[in-house]
Amino acid sequence: MTPVIVNGYPCPSNSPIFDEKHIKEESPSPLSVNPVIPSAEYAFLETNLVKINSQGVKAAAKYILHKLSSESYTPRTWRTHPLHICPPEPYSPSNLLTRATLNWIFLISALNFSFWSEKEGKPDRYGVEWRTGWDSDERVVHTGYWSLVAALNRALEENIPITDPAFYSSEILCPDAMIEYIFRPAPQCSETIPLLAERIAVMREVGSILCNDFGGSFQGFIEEFHLRRCYQGTALELVQMVTDTFPSFQDHKWYNGRQVFFWKRPQILVAEAWAAFYPKNSTTPHPLFPGPDGPAIHALTMFADYRVPQILHHLRILRYPSPLTRKLRAGTMIAPGSREETSLRAASIIAVERVRQEIEALKDISGGKCGREEVSSVLIDFYLWDLAKKIEIGTEQVEGMKTVEMIPAHRTRSIWY
Repeated sequence: MTPVIVNGYPCPSNSPIFDEKHIKEESPSPLSVNPVIPSAEYAFLETNLVKINSQGVKAAAKYILHKLSSESYTPRTWRTHPLHICPPEPYSPSNLLTRATLNWIFLISALNFSFWSEKEGKPDRYGVEWRTGWDSDERVVHTGYWSLVAALNRALEENIPITDPAFYSSEILCPDAMIEYIFRPAPQCSETIPLLAERIAVMREVGSILCNDFGGSFQGFIEEFHLRRCYQGTALELVQMVTDTFPSFQDHKWYNGRQVFFWKRPQILVAEAWAAFYPKNSTTPHPLFPGPDGPAIHALTMFADYRVPQILHHLRILRYPSPLTRKLRAGTMIAPGSREETSLRAASIIAVERVRQEIEALKDISGGKCGREEVSSVLIDFYLWDLAKKIEIGTEQVEGMKTVEMIPAHRTRSIWY
């Protein structure tokens, strides 16, 4: 068959994309609005618990815009994290490291949940001992989210192909005991990784789907996405395909009769891939989103977890009622789907959207002299998460604006974040 050329890319005329039945059943209409935003607005109003401080939004927007500009904080900053595996440049889909990087990003995003510790701040909390980075021989104990990254990197260094879906989906090649070994804690730790059984179940599920339907890799999944969208798909449409395909990525719930979408891990999966492959020259088309609209990353929201609400409260963007504050200080468990948990996540999404809007207004007032062409909620989330971790370990503090005491993050055990 002669390929049809769409946006400069060959799309086979016998591809399912041209089959009317396939389009109806398999290819959803392009998303014009991220469903996370209207459902978060609904949940924010319906729970009527966590509030957004408009003055805090304005002050934080000025601070964040200044920091993004002065620190040259861009999507390329992703590549500077010492534990990250970076893809080769220029982009080459046939390069084995490209495939390996995408598989690494996918598995980390699949397992990116529930890292808070019952022993927060104590030396025997769960952590993984590994190098400070790929280019260093110094060894440290990595905690929180970085314990996941360190554990997978350590396994790869030990020649365990843990990021290969064909390996981790197989109970024969990769038995449960092997996964438990991969996530083994540092010798001084008295905790094991939270929700190990749930993590194993997620690995079996997503790995089997990739192997059965997408050629055994996340790169194969993206190639199928390109075929379905004829190389014109956006980041939001890729998020939709992820949630449609993998049950363990379906981060939505019913609240008072209406479905609420949060999509923390599906969105962060796509955002991490966007950042990892972000080209050196911002005018160069993004290799994973070659369509005329590019990735349209501005359509994604922040990633509603427990760390970003904590820093949003510290920056006086979010206001907590006194009973919730007391629960957080006491370390009281917040049940998944509860009013408190739903309000915290929904308010965080709406708050970051408002910060983004305020930043865009500031850029308009300055005549575009504030630095960046576009500041997305994704980039704001990346910056805020990094800031929260730096404050936690004492390497940075917020100066030049009023803040409140950093109180503990909410404790919810969940595979969603």
